[in-house]
Amino acid sequence: MKLRGVVCLAVAAAVVLGGLWVRGGAAAGFLPEASWEAWRSVDVEHWSVHVRVNAWANAAEADLHYGKAEDLTLRAYGATDTRTADVEPVRFTLRPDGTITVAHVTTDDGGTGSS
Repeated sequence: MKLRGVVCLAVAAAVVLGGLWVRGGAAAGFLPEASWEAWRSVDVEHWSVHVRVNAWANAAEADLHYGKAEDLTLRAYGATDTRTADVEPVRFTLRPDGTITVAHVTTDDGGTGSS
């Protein structure tokens, strides 16, 4: 009888920890497609941006396209994700709530290029 109680406690702990893992966003890549909201499209700094938010977890994904020159993917699974573009001096940040921000990156070499 004591073993049954220990097993039940272990199962309950596993369920609680698994729920926290999913809700925190860390498991967003494993969630079903139906848990994601529809993609929404916006234009940001001449980039075509598509963002979707997960309804079950604290997570968002974004696909960014600069014509055919560059594609970026951001995955904010429980924490912000940041990428810097190669074709333009901009840095994109995606938050788990689906908010995307852009910041201009300055070069410290005076724009002369590096050797």
